[in-house]
Amino acid sequence: MLNLVSDSSCDLISGELNSPYARLTVAPMCLHVGGQDYLDTPELDIPALLSKLAHHRSSSACPSPAAYAAAFEQGEETVCVTISSQLSGSYNAAMAARDLVLAEHPEKKIFVLDSRATSGAMILLLRKAAELAEQGLPFEDLCAELQSCQKNTRLCFTLEHFDNLVNNGRMPPLAGTLLQTLGIRIVAEATAEGTIRVAKKARGEAHTARAIAQLMSDAKDCTGSHVIITHCQNPEGAERLRNAILDRLPVKAVEILPCRGLTSFYAMDKGLIPVSYTHLR
Repeated sequence: MLNLVSDSSCDLISGELNSPYARLTVAPMCLHVGGQDYLDTPELDIPALLSKLAHHRSSSACPSPAAYAAAFEQGEETVCVTISSQLSGSYNAAMAARDLVLAEHPEKKIFVLDSRATSGAMILLLRKAAELAEQGLPFEDLCAELQSCQKNTRLCFTLEHFDNLVNNGRMPPLAGTLLQTLGIRIVAEATAEGTIRVAKKARGEAHTARAIAQLMSDAKDCTGSHVIITHCQNPEGAERLRNAILDRLPVKAVEILPCRGLTSFYAMDKGLIPVSYTHLR
């Protein structure tokens, strides 16, 4: 049984992976909103959180090394997938926990993978880890395969609101105000280093969906890719984007899932985060 661990930016909950060969533990992020702390757990009321975010300054915090260590101790072989180290301290916290656990239990094997992304990219990597465990790969080979798979993931997203990106230093205030005033939606993507860059701008969801499909096509050959779209309170926009991708790209499947707390915190209302992935041959 492979012990899978992730932070809650993966948009899954503990035990959600359907595999007899791997179990998933999710360490929750913490959201600070209006002087209160909210753990990103299944009980978190996302619509209420979004309503409060509209009126209060906010920030987020990654899981502690102690939280990761408790999860790592549950298995003999552990794979941990974190949000990009360029966006959060989650990877560093997981690495600190790894050192703590191995100091007490040197017989354990723990691999921490920086996804250099978030949300759907992490879901695909976690599912791939479970698939490799089912194939019976030795732990070291499994980890090497996951590293190769990470290099073949792509993440891009589009937002309607930019408040939290501005408030948390992810976007200059003037740029955020100008885009929102003009009704422009940005299409941004994660770089190979795990940072964020603005790739395109579009007006309206139809143009934005086409821009995302074109960005995915330009970035790589999407033939046979599995695509995950996570959305923040925007199932209609997610469906529109799915149709645009299926119409324009030779992908295998497009799956739609809701954002959980941390990704809702940054995507905000109507945000969409699609990810494409190609299996290595």
